[in-house]
Amino acid sequence: MDERKKALLKEIVETYVKTVKPVGSNSLCKKLKCSSATIRNEMAVLENLGYIEKNHISSGRIPSELGYKYYVENLMQPKDLTGEDMLKLQTIFANNELKVSDAVTRCLEIISDLTNYTSVVLGRGSSDNLLRQLNIIALDLNKVVAIVCTDKGLVENKEFIIPDNIDANEIVKVGEMVNKMLVGTPISKVSEKLEFEIKPIIAKKVKDYETVYNIFYDAFNDFLIHNTNIHVSGRVNLLKEPEYDNTTSIKRIASKLEDEAFKKMVSDIDGGEDLQIYIGKDSNFDDNVTVIKKKYKTDGEEGTIAIIGPKRMEYERVVSLLNYMVDRIEGKDGK
Repeated sequence: MDERKKALLKEIVETYVKTVKPVGSNSLCKKLKCSSATIRNEMAVLENLGYIEKNHISSGRIPSELGYKYYVENLMQPKDLTGEDMLKLQTIFANNELKVSDAVTRCLEIISDLTNYTSVVLGRGSSDNLLRQLNIIALDLNKVVAIVCTDKGLVENKEFIIPDNIDANEIVKVGEMVNKMLVGTPISKVSEKLEFEIKPIIAKKVKDYETVYNIFYDAFNDFLIHNTNIHVSGRVNLLKEPEYDNTTSIKRIASKLEDEAFKKMVSDIDGGEDLQIYIGKDSNFDDNVTVIKKKYKTDGEEGTIAIIGPKRMEYERVVSLLNYMVDRIEGKDGK
C-alpha cells in the first residue's frame, strides 16, 4: 500500500469513528488535496483489497474489519491525554489510602465515563492459593470428574466426557502423577508447569496425550475463571452505541456481558504483558466489538484490565488511557 492509500484509509477510519457516517469522496478531496476522480480510484482499490466497504444506504465507504486491523497495526498513533483526563486519573493514584485493587476499579470507572465504553477489571482472587490436591475420579467408562483443592479451602470440580479410545483408569493414573508433581504449586503457575514440565511426560506415557493433557489444563483454567474477581463499569454504555440499534442486537450483547464466557474472554490474553487489541471476530466475544486489554502486576497483585467498545472505537485514546493507567499502577513514570 503506497502512502496516498495509507493516508486515505487513515482518514476514512478516523472520520467514520467521529461521525458514524459513511465517508464520501467529496469530503476527502479537500483534506488530501486530490481530485475527486483520484480519490474514487484509490477508494476502489482499497475496496478491492478489502480494507473498506460500501454502506448499503449510502455511496460513501466505511472501514472493514481488515481495514481497522491495518489501521491499528500500521497507521494508528497513540493520542496524548488531555490535562483533564490525566488529572482525573492522577487524583485516584494520589490517594494513598486506596488499595491497588480499589484504585484500579476507580480508574476504570473514570475511563468508562470518559470514553462511553464498557470497562472491565479482572483480578486473580486465587493467585495466593497453593494446590493442595488434584483428584481424577472415573464416573464410568467414558466420564471422569476432576476435583481441584487449594490450601485456602477453595474447591472446584468439572466433568469430562472422554473418547472411546481412551481408558478412564489411565487418566486416573496420570492424575495421580500430575498431583504429585504439582502439590504446593501456586495456582497461577500451574498452567505454565503443566505445559513445560508435565506435558512432555504425559506425551511419553499416553498415546492420545493431547486429549488427556487438555483435561488437566481445562480443570485448572476453570478453577482460575470461577475464582476470579471481576468488576464491570459502564455495562450499558456498549448498548448505547449505534451498532446496537435494535432489540435483537441489544439482547445478544447484554446476555454476553452476563455470561461465564465473558470472564474467559477477558482472562484469556495472549502475548505476555503487551497491550492486545482484538477486533471483531478475533475478540471471541462479538463480531461488532473491539476488546483492548492489558495485564498489570504490582505489590503481589495481578489482573487484566480491558475496554470493550464497537469496532468503530477511538483506538488512539483508549490505548493511551490504558498504557497510562498501567504505568501508574506499576509505579512507572512517577506517581
